[in-house]
Amino acid sequence: MDELLPYPKRGIYAPAPSRVKAPSGLLHPQLPKWKAIPFPNFMERRNRLAPVVFLTVALSLCATGILAADFGPSYQVSVDGVELGLVDSRQAVEAAIDRVEARASSILGYTYTLDQQMDYTFHVSLQEDLIPISQVETYLFDQIGEVMKTSVLTVNGKMIGAAESSEELQAALDSIMSAYVNENTISAEFAENVSVTREYTPTTDIKAVADIYSVLTANSIEQVDYKVQAGETFSGIANAHGMSVGELQLLNPHVTDISNIHVNDTLMISQAVPFLSVQTVDNVTYNGPVAFEVEEVPDNSMYQGNSKVLTPGVEGEAIYNADVTYYNGVEQERSILSVNVLTQPVTQVVAVGTMPRPKTMATGSFIWPLRGSITSGYGTRYIFGSYSYHSGIDIAGSYGASIVAADGGKVIFAGTGTGSSWSYGNYVVIDHENGLQTLYAHCSSLCVSVGERVYQGQTVARVGSTGRSTGNHCHFQVKVNGTTVNPWSYLP
Repeated sequence: MDELLPYPKRGIYAPAPSRVKAPSGLLHPQLPKWKAIPFPNFMERRNRLAPVVFLTVALSLCATGILAADFGPSYQVSVDGVELGLVDSRQAVEAAIDRVEARASSILGYTYTLDQQMDYTFHVSLQEDLIPISQVETYLFDQIGEVMKTSVLTVNGKMIGAAESSEELQAALDSIMSAYVNENTISAEFAENVSVTREYTPTTDIKAVADIYSVLTANSIEQVDYKVQAGETFSGIANAHGMSVGELQLLNPHVTDISNIHVNDTLMISQAVPFLSVQTVDNVTYNGPVAFEVEEVPDNSMYQGNSKVLTPGVEGEAIYNADVTYYNGVEQERSILSVNVLTQPVTQVVAVGTMPRPKTMATGSFIWPLRGSITSGYGTRYIFGSYSYHSGIDIAGSYGASIVAADGGKVIFAGTGTGSSWSYGNYVVIDHENGLQTLYAHCSSLCVSVGERVYQGQTVARVGSTGRSTGNHCHFQVKVNGTTVNPWSYLP
């Protein structure tokens, strides 16, 4: 029985080489140019016999007219009994094994060692019969059960999941995008960097495509800025965006008094944003109006700031072609490419007053009627043992302090409240034109009378506590076309 010799690195054993000479007919001159000559494993012995035999074979090849330069030593590589092919050295295979183990360890996150049995059989073969080492490396990598070549979906460089089929992943992406695509869409793309690649990944990363789709279509709640519009209240903004007042307060700790918000104040609100955002461009053709021009004519019979339409403008009509950009279905930009006017617009002629305005005319902006702390805001409040609606804001002041007109206008009420308005006590109402009115209540005394015109900043009453009141203050109220609105939206 042959003795067993250990391999130098992997601890695999192979039969010891035979000491018998090669058959005399091995190099018959009439043989065709065969591709490989197998030899027993005597080269594995690493003794003096191997070089002698190889030199003898090489000289014999030369002697028979076959170019020795075409042949060289090689090894038939087998993995777990499966023959892969001929390589020029075992060292190259060992280096490939090291690379496979290092790569697998990097992917799996722990040290990985191949457990396949590697066998080598010595040959003398043509150079053209050798297989590339990369072929051996690929085969070995494919034998790793914990790692699999899959289709990997990444969004902005973050892996979302892996699946065996790239077609299924692409179908999921197409399904998300198709919700925003129609017959007019000329381009569609994800706002994020999305890619599907073939990579080796741990088998634990493989997910059902349905689960990956759920991740891609999930909405996340993000915080965005919101500018307060005229007439809006803190609670109204919260309700319009599906939030409670408490939730909106948590996002805006800088708002210490929720009744004290102004036009163009910036609030932080919560808003649902899809995981994948889709940007599309639609090319649309539609009928639309053509704006008319406005011609102004000076008129010295009217006050400055007043105007009167002499000839009404009439919009024209045109056929427009435009590229419209959408973000998750919401229009962001409209680029008009062509306009085909069907009917021309009619210019509007407006008479513009040039006569200087009297001091008592409204300026269009308010000032504070009284400087003091706010003791009660606009909206729902708890007072006198129950919840009630507060139609204005209460500004504290010392007894007898001046209450001034927030803007110029005409006094339309000055007296003591009766019936449903008894709770105001002594109060004044000023009409500022354009549907705006202001009310000043709980006054100790009144300084104007009905029909009188007042200017902005003029004293109209004095602070008191008449009517239903708990202390000296001015109840300030604003109405637009008869409807009470939040005064904070009009005060500086």
